Amino acid sequence: MTSPTELTQLRRIQAGDEQALIDLHAQYARLVYSVAYRVLGDSMAAEEVTQDTFMRVWRSAGTFDARKGSFVTWLLTIARRLAIDTFRKQQRAPVLVETDPEGWDALMGADEGQDLQRTLASAVRDLPDEQRQAIELAYFYGLTHSQIADFLGEPLGTIKTRIRLGMQKLREAWLAEPAMHPNSDDST
Repeated sequence: MTSPTELTQLRRIQAGDEQALIDLHAQYARLVYSVAYRVLGDSMAAEEVTQDTFMRVWRSAGTFDARKGSFVTWLLTIARRLAIDTFRKQQRAPVLVETDPEGWDALMGADEGQDLQRTLASAVRDLPDEQRQAIELAYFYGLTHSQIADFLGEPLGTIKTRIRLGMQKLREAWLAEPAMHPNSDDST
């Protein structure tokens, strides 16, 4: 859910208020950097993607639509896409980042309102390594199933199975957490 403060900051950015962008950067730069670093495995490149992400927000603040998702989701989608574009331009093999000290919790944020992200981060961490790795290569690095199979030296069917089983486990974690469904109506 997008907070009223985030919407106000986006309106201020649309109006050309640089301080609003500075405020958003101060609040979300670490999170954006974490996403970029997980894709790129390179601190300098991740820093560049972080800056490019906020420049994109500056230019595209008017395109945000709260009906389609939260501000944080929109911001991290921009960061992920820019990081994948950078990764592809570098034309190198993925650097698989082992569970870093910050882990998925840092990637997803530490705000009290981030229960969903923490639940999903925990579920991803709990996946068997083979499933987690295949899912990360697909969703963080943007690799196709065939590219993942080539990269890992595994049969294509094995990769598809790992991703399917991992996604089923993530779905089960989602469904097992009733507080995670913001559209559910508890009054019925």
